[in-house]
Amino acid sequence: MRVASLAVALGTWQLLTSLDVNLWLRFSQFPTVTDVAHAFTDRLSGPDYWTDLADSLTRILTGFLLAAVVGVATGVLVARSRLAEDLLGPVLEVIRPIPAIALVPVAILLFPSNEQGIVFITCAAAFFPVLVSTRHAVRALTPVWEEAVLTMGGGRWRILASVVLPGALPGIFGGLSVGIGVSWICVISAEMISGQYGVGYRTWQDYTVVDYPGVFVGMVTIGVLGWLTSTAVEMLGRRLTHWLPRTSYAPGTRVPRTRAAAPTPVVARPKTEEDVPHDQLV
Repeated sequence: MRVASLAVALGTWQLLTSLDVNLWLRFSQFPTVTDVAHAFTDRLSGPDYWTDLADSLTRILTGFLLAAVVGVATGVLVARSRLAEDLLGPVLEVIRPIPAIALVPVAILLFPSNEQGIVFITCAAAFFPVLVSTRHAVRALTPVWEEAVLTMGGGRWRILASVVLPGALPGIFGGLSVGIGVSWICVISAEMISGQYGVGYRTWQDYTVVDYPGVFVGMVTIGVLGWLTSTAVEMLGRRLTHWLPRTSYAPGTRVPRTRAAAPTPVVARPKTEEDVPHDQLV
């Protein structure tokens, strides 16, 4: 069914563009699927495509890994320390609504090279989703687990390693999954503005020379890379949280239908002297 849905979408695209349909939306200006396929084949045979691919992946992985480490550490610190929340919370909440792509002038002024600036923008884009998800996940932990570790003689580091991080992992990976998608959006935009190589830079260059099949090649490449990286993050999250009960739908599996068990009848036991109030017993 998934292959069929993709085939229907591509077939509809090919039909609308080949027939030059102009019903409010101007599909006559779009390249056909065959034009994009020919342009994609030509790009694969040249070295520039693989160079752009390697540059974009290097930037996205570097910025995302930095955001993951710093975001998780900051989220745990803010959630566990009132002093850290008072010192860092106001600053972070003021900076968080600013779009990462709006930090391009700041990156140009701060960093000596465009490469470092693009990595900074990518890191800033993924940092806040990871931070917010980690903070909420840590605050949602039940205090009974921490009290149990303290009762058995554990200290702060044992609580962090045995309770806080494992318990917050589902929320942390939720933020990482969102962060990797936002990182792709911002790294492509940064490459269009100040990059020299990369998928975003090449896509913008194709647009400036009116090479629309090349533009769609870049769009397809970005979509596939984003899907692969998001899937890798989700698979890693499932791997590290294998101890969680899987109650939701998992792709490729069928949930067996089970008949609801009949409720167990409650048999009332006869009352004894302990069950009767003292005044009534007298």
